[in-house]
Amino acid sequence: MQVAARRIPEWKIREVEELAGLLRRYKVFAIASLENLPTKQLQIIKKRLRGRIHFKVTKNTLMERALRKAGIQGYEQLLQYLTGPNIFLFTDLNPFELARLLEKEKVSIPAKAGMVADKEIVVPEGNTGIPPGPMMSVFGRLKIPTKMQGGTIWIARDTVVARPGDTISPELASLLLKLGIEPFEVGLKLKAAWEDGLVYPAEKLKIDVEELRSQVMEAHLNALKIGVEIGYPEPEVLKLSVAKAYQAALAVAAEAGYVTPETVEAVLARAQASAWAIVAALGDKAGELGIEAPATISAEKKESEEKREEEEEEKEEEASEEDIAAGLGALFG
Repeated sequence: MQVAARRIPEWKIREVEELAGLLRRYKVFAIASLENLPTKQLQIIKKRLRGRIHFKVTKNTLMERALRKAGIQGYEQLLQYLTGPNIFLFTDLNPFELARLLEKEKVSIPAKAGMVADKEIVVPEGNTGIPPGPMMSVFGRLKIPTKMQGGTIWIARDTVVARPGDTISPELASLLLKLGIEPFEVGLKLKAAWEDGLVYPAEKLKIDVEELRSQVMEAHLNALKIGVEIGYPEPEVLKLSVAKAYQAALAVAAEAGYVTPETVEAVLARAQASAWAIVAALGDKAGELGIEAPATISAEKKESEEKREEEEEEKEEEASEEDIAAGLGALFG
């Protein structure tokens, strides 16, 4: 007896066709988790990103069929991410832009009992709008200072009610809800993105923009240095190369004593420095010859002598350490 083939519902066929069309239309396809993301917050995120990302919620099995039908290169690597509740993203943004955009798009949600704080939760100073009564004892148990004013409870000062790592109690969750404080943020959790046959896991799409900017600037500076060193004929490099060549020419002219309107100051400065160096080298004999060295020269000479003495002492200490090492080596063979 032959078993009749199971008929595929028409809506599933249309859904796969639509998904395959989206895969062909957009440059980038991504998978994000819907876990712990309420419907209300999802709608807010979708509204904010409308026009930049096309969102689609469908069954994982239908998306797998669409990937095959659209002939997506390397789709097999995406199958591992087709688990749990997902939302599928279609866009022309590159994967890194997409990841940064989703990271920024967070939506606040109320605290629930059992949630763990990821940052300080502060109840601000001011009017709560809550009339006096049983709530006074709640504020007291949570150690929130209050006062009565105009028939309502006022919080006396900004108060930290939870720190990172603290578990939210039912009482605190209820109070925060009454005060309209939504201390937690949620967003779409990207799993992976596909572009031109390459699959990018979410962790590979997280980049430190400031660090990257610093690296690019450093690379640019290093490239300029190399370009100047080899005289690379590029406008930005040539400006620096000419300036460097000009300074080198001045130095050579000063060394050679070649006098021109541009080099005369450098030549005279070098000649004067050489003259005072000779005076400093003569020491006491300079005085006998009637030559008086400037105070700066004498100070430099003294500093030079002190530095030389320190270096000699360091050498003696090093030698002593070497002798000790040699003695230990001989002792232990």
